[in-house]
Amino acid sequence: MITFLILLGAIAILAWGFIRVRPYGKLGILAWLQSVVLITPWLIFFGLFAAGIYINLAGVLALVLVSAGFYIYLGRQLRSLGADELAAKRASSFTAEENQTLESPSSSHSGRSDSGAGRSELSEAQEPAFTSIPAEDLAQVEGIFGIDTFFRTETIPYQEGAIFKGNLRGEPEATAARLGEVLAERLGDRYRLFLLEGPEDRPVVIVLPSSADPPKATTPQKVLCVVLAIATLVTCLETSGILLGFDFSQELNRWPEVLPLALGILATLVVHEFGHFFQAQRYGIQTSPPFFLPAWQIGSFGALTRFESLLPNRTALFDIAFTGPAAGGLLSLGMLLLGLVLSHPGSLFQIPAGFFQGSILVGSLARIILGSAVQKALVDINPLVLIGWLGLVINAINLMPAGQLDGGRVVQAVYGRKIAGRTTIITLIVLALVSFVNPLALYWAVLILFLQRNLERPCLNDLSEPDDARAALGLLALFLMLATLLPLSPSLAGRLGIGAAL
Repeated sequence: MITFLILLGAIAILAWGFIRVRPYGKLGILAWLQSVVLITPWLIFFGLFAAGIYINLAGVLALVLVSAGFYIYLGRQLRSLGADELAAKRASSFTAEENQTLESPSSSHSGRSDSGAGRSELSEAQEPAFTSIPAEDLAQVEGIFGIDTFFRTETIPYQEGAIFKGNLRGEPEATAARLGEVLAERLGDRYRLFLLEGPEDRPVVIVLPSSADPPKATTPQKVLCVVLAIATLVTCLETSGILLGFDFSQELNRWPEVLPLALGILATLVVHEFGHFFQAQRYGIQTSPPFFLPAWQIGSFGALTRFESLLPNRTALFDIAFTGPAAGGLLSLGMLLLGLVLSHPGSLFQIPAGFFQGSILVGSLARIILGSAVQKALVDINPLVLIGWLGLVINAINLMPAGQLDGGRVVQAVYGRKIAGRTTIITLIVLALVSFVNPLALYWAVLILFLQRNLERPCLNDLSEPDDARAALGLLALFLMLATLLPLSPSLAGRLGIGAAL
C-alpha cells in the first residue's frame, strides 16, 4: 500500500509540474522533462514492484545510468536555449532602462554627483525605505550595484538588513562574487551579501550584518556532544547484546563479546561524520561537533551537525551533505557484501530467512550471493552482515528528504528551497503513516519535527544549481535510501525465493 501511494504521489507531482511549466514554453517543458527523466527509474521500479514484478540490481543500475545520461543531455539543451533567451531579455531590459533613465527629468536635474553619495545615477531608481543599516553604510551598499552586475530598482527593510530588488545582469556565480568583493572593499567584514530567488521568483540581493552569521557551538553544547557520544556508545553496546541474544545492561561482564559489533556500528557513524568534515574543510566551512542520537533499536540514528559559517553556493551544500552518507553507506555496503561472501553453515549468527524481507536492497543482495540458502528457515550469516545492514539503515534514514537531514540538504541543493520544503512535509506525513506499523518511524518523525524540520539557511549564491552529475548522484542516493528502507512484500519475496522453501 505504501509503495502504491508513493507511486501515485510521484505521478501527481509530475502532472502538477507540467501544468505549471506550460506557460513558459519550450524552456519550461525541457525543465519538466528533466524532472521526468530523474523520476522515471523510480516510477518503473516501484510501479512494477507494486504489480509484483521485481527488477534485479543490475536492471536498476542500468535504469539509473540511462536516466542520468538523458538528464545531462537535456541539461545541455536547457542551458543552451536558456542562455539565448536570457541574453535577448537582458538586452531588451537594458535598452528600456537606459532609455527611461535618459528621458527622466530627475536624472539630469538631481543635483548629486556620482562620488558625493557613493551611488551611480542608474542605481537611484528609487529612494530606499528606512532600514536598520546606518545611512552611511546603506549608501555604500547601494553603490556596489551597477548596470553590468545587478541593476537595483528598490530597497526594502528586512530583519537587520535590507532586500534589494532589481534585475540580474551577469551570471549568478560571477555576479555574487563580484558584489561580495566590492562590498568587502567598502565595508570590510561587517556585512554579508546573499544572491537568491525572491518571493516573486526573481533574483534579489539581501545584505545582512555579520552579527547574523551562524552561531558557534557554546561550551554547554560541546559538553552535550560528549554526553550524547557516550550515550551512543552505550546504546551501540546494548544493540550488540540484543543481536547476540542477551541484555547487555544485565550482563556487563560480557562486554568483550559485544564490543566488536558495537565498534563496527560506531565505525559507520564516524566515517559518515568524517565525510561531512572532510568536505566542509575543503570548502573552508566550519561545522559544529556532531550531536549523536542514541537509539536502543539500532544503536544510533546518526548525528546532527550544524554549519557554523555561511556556505558559498548550493554545490558546496550538496557536496558536504552527500559525502557523509556516501562514505558511511559505502563502508556499510562493503561490510554487508563481505559478510554475505564470508557467510557459511556454522557462522556465528543464525537469523530467520524472513528478516531479509525487511529491505529490498539487502534481500536482493542476499538472494544473489547466498543463493538457495535464503530459502531455509534459518540462515547462517557472518556478523558483518548485521553490522553492514544496520549501517545502511542509519545512513538511509539520514538521507530522508526532510529539513536539515542530509537528504533534505541534498534536495535543497539540487532543487531549491521550495521543493525541499514540500518534500519535508511529505516525508513527515509518510513517517506518521508508517508509525502505525513501526514505532521507530514515529520516534524519527518527532526528532525531525522538533530538531531538523527547518531548511538550511540560504547560501551566499543561492541561485546557481549544482551540475548534472551531482543531480544524478542525488537521484541515486535517494533511490538507494528507499531501496534500503522499503520491505519486500511477502508475495514478491516468495517469487524471489526469500524465506522458507516453497
